[in-house]
Amino acid sequence: MGKSVYEGRYTTENDQDIVIFIIGMRINKRRAIRKWVPVFLAMPGMIKELYQNQESLGFLSMESFFGLRTTAMISYWRSTDDLLAYSKGQKHLTAWKNFNKKIGNSNAVGIYHETYVVPKGSYESIYGNMPLYGLGKATKHIPVTAETISAKKRLEPAQTSITKPASR
Repeated sequence: MGKSVYEGRYTTENDQDIVIFIIGMRINKRRAIRKWVPVFLAMPGMIKELYQNQESLGFLSMESFFGLRTTAMISYWRSTDDLLAYSKGQKHLTAWKNFNKKIGNSNAVGIYHETYVVPKGSYESIYGNMPLYGLGKATKHIPVTAETISAKKRLEPAQTSITKPASR
């Protein structure tokens, strides 16, 4: 995948529901290499599987981050049904079983995940002189126009439904 920079300002259409799934690990005991390396090495195979089967799995895209002790992967999904179905798939179940077998209750390495279900119209984005990234890689990437020039305008439909009091 190329990293072509899109000059100027871009945003995304927010006309579809999206699921954002954040998963990662934290090395709690750096010297316990035998505990945390297998956890770290389980992820590349799953990432490869996701990209090879994007359409059928409902996986849209992902970004990865690596810190001194903590990793994070932000992934974008078509639906919670797709995400939950993947969690029951062979590659993920195998990794989960291996984690429980090798790590068990050891506090040498920690794992976490968070899931956010975001309704259409309830998110916005802006990218200036960037390659496709984040939601811009997961959804339709479009140039900024007069109608999408500000975050307020990009969120206007969602803000209208949230801020208007219910009629009596």
